[in-house]
Amino acid sequence: MQTTLAKKICIYLAAALLALVIALPVLWLFIMSISSSTHLTTLPLEWWPDSPTLENYRSLLIYAENTPSQSFLYAIRNSIFIALAATGLSICAAIPAAYSFSRMPGPRRKNLLYAVIAIFMLPPVALVLPLYTVMNALGLLNTHFALIVVYCSILLPFATWLLKSNFDTIPGDLDEAPIIDGANRLQAIWYVILPIARPALGAAVMMSVLLSWDEFFYGLLFTNDIRSKTITVAIADLAAGRVADYGLISAAGILAAVPPVILAFFMQKTLVSGLASGSVKG
Repeated sequence: MQTTLAKKICIYLAAALLALVIALPVLWLFIMSISSSTHLTTLPLEWWPDSPTLENYRSLLIYAENTPSQSFLYAIRNSIFIALAATGLSICAAIPAAYSFSRMPGPRRKNLLYAVIAIFMLPPVALVLPLYTVMNALGLLNTHFALIVVYCSILLPFATWLLKSNFDTIPGDLDEAPIIDGANRLQAIWYVILPIARPALGAAVMMSVLLSWDEFFYGLLFTNDIRSKTITVAIADLAAGRVADYGLISAAGILAAVPPVILAFFMQKTLVSGLASGSVKG
């Protein structure tokens, strides 16, 4: 009994310590976002502002021409559109690909799967030059389409691997039965496999959206104005001037984290169960 109690206490203490380590940077970012520039440059440093203000948030959320709010709001719109489009296309392609790898295995398919994962593991800097050359030749630089295509090349291998691992845990008889009864392969996937694999599908969607939302390297190189600039690049631009407004940058960071946090809140159960079920067999 004492050993069990001590074990539980250690687990809870470790969890509390982990939560504290994760929460402290976010808390400090929020404190900076409600502080004035004068307070942030005062020495010695004060942990809480004497007069908290929401001016930084108003500067970003109230639209005005040729102000940080213009670039920030356009970037939020661009990131939402690009992340959803890249995720949708990747998932639509990953479902039949994962099903094929799972239900019709073979040496060639196995090698192809490992080749796809190997490409996914390549560092972005190894691919950026050929991608930039192709996009420039096609006139696609500084467009949504360019980032969507590039992000799909990142998301598709990840989603395929995750869904394939989950499909492997589903007995093959479940989708063979409706095929014997006259259904085609796509109907078996849609009406039988996907409802069972819904947690893994939700996890793949959520992780794909987050990967697209947080991507910075390609967004920085392939965009240069508000037409297609993403939120990560827009926040970096706030710090690119001769004098950085740290309160404004912090407010932008807090606002940029809101959509992923909302998505994670509503899909947390799907994420945990999906990743766990996908790791049973691979």
